[in-house]
Amino acid sequence: MRHAVETLGGMTLATLRDMGRMLTFLLYAWYMIVRRPGRPIHVLKQIHFIGAKSLFVIVLTAAFTGMVLGLQGYYTLAKFGSEGMLGSAVALSLIRELGPVLTALMVTGRAGSAITAEIGIMKITEQIDALKTMALEPFKYLVSPKVIAAVIAVPLLCAVFDVVGIFGGYLVGVKLLGVNPGAYFYEMEKSVAWKDVYSGFVKSVSFGVIISWVCCFKGYYAGHGAEGVSRATTAAVVMSSVLVLVWDYFLTSVLL
Repeated sequence: MRHAVETLGGMTLATLRDMGRMLTFLLYAWYMIVRRPGRPIHVLKQIHFIGAKSLFVIVLTAAFTGMVLGLQGYYTLAKFGSEGMLGSAVALSLIRELGPVLTALMVTGRAGSAITAEIGIMKITEQIDALKTMALEPFKYLVSPKVIAAVIAVPLLCAVFDVVGIFGGYLVGVKLLGVNPGAYFYEMEKSVAWKDVYSGFVKSVSFGVIISWVCCFKGYYAGHGAEGVSRATTAAVVMSSVLVLVWDYFLTSVLL
């Protein structure tokens, strides 16, 4: 019994220690952004890596998500004779929930894993220690530009996701199933308010912070060897995805 209690206590203390280290990591990253921001070219490179290079997978995911929403929404609304509300259903689903969440998950899988692996390899090959030896702040070059870029790129990708997804719903609902195009856009315009757009924007910004924070942290504290980097990358993707879904629930409950 005593051994079980000691094990549980040790696990609890280790979890609290890791949570505190993660929070300190995030606060220090923002401190470096405010006090000693890096060169803009570093941020632009990360925006290109996180944003532009993720554009194809975002557009592809958004198109088929919108098409599925159009298909499922039509057959659901047809039972109540409300096919004209399809545009509203597709737009609100994408803008408030699916757009920010699926964008964050796609960015996590494509860019977040690469960020963790990059920093993790620099860690195990002692490149980060070399920066410290030369009196250069690793956060200024490795972490802060990625956090800034994610905060900028993820909302822009989310906006692209929403537009492409609405167009995908239009293709299925109007062109394939025969919904009136005027009703599709009229109901969308009438139903979507600024609060909905603002909600999606706030979510996408916070998701950008979560992705960059967790992935940089896991890479920065990766274990030794290739196995350590692979474990850190897996843990970063899993933790980022779970935190995105959990934080989405709390934000939705506040912003509704």
